[in-house]
Amino acid sequence: MKVKRLQSAKLRSVAFKRTRADHQAEISEDYVELIAELIDEKGEARGTDIALRLGVANATVVNTLKRLQNQGLVTQEPYRAIFLTIDGWKMAEDGKRKHDIVEKFLLAIGVPEATARIDSEGIEHHVSVETLKAMARFLIRKPIN
Repeated sequence: MKVKRLQSAKLRSVAFKRTRADHQAEISEDYVELIAELIDEKGEARGTDIALRLGVANATVVNTLKRLQNQGLVTQEPYRAIFLTIDGWKMAEDGKRKHDIVEKFLLAIGVPEATARIDSEGIEHHVSVETLKAMARFLIRKPIN
């Protein structure tokens, strides 16, 4: 019984560590996805547009963009548009792909559209590769009407 408790505690520890790492990456992923979306829609992304869409202060966006620049995900000049680097585009595309699979999966199991859209925004950051693959396999077998 003691061995089972130790194994369970180790498994929980691994899960908590992964969740903390996922949370750290979540903001970066949200920002690069939004920047890619703005570039696709408007031809450019600006800090004020990001602040408006995310519902955060301009100062928050400025600080986050500095961090993204340090991570090599974006480039920008003061008072100019924001651009994604190759790594930024890759992160944005991966995030969109994950988001689409999760949202389609939720719709396929009967979650209402508005709820699926909102829930997938959070789940996409925490879903494992194995679970994402299982969702994609499920969707191949059960297409959405």
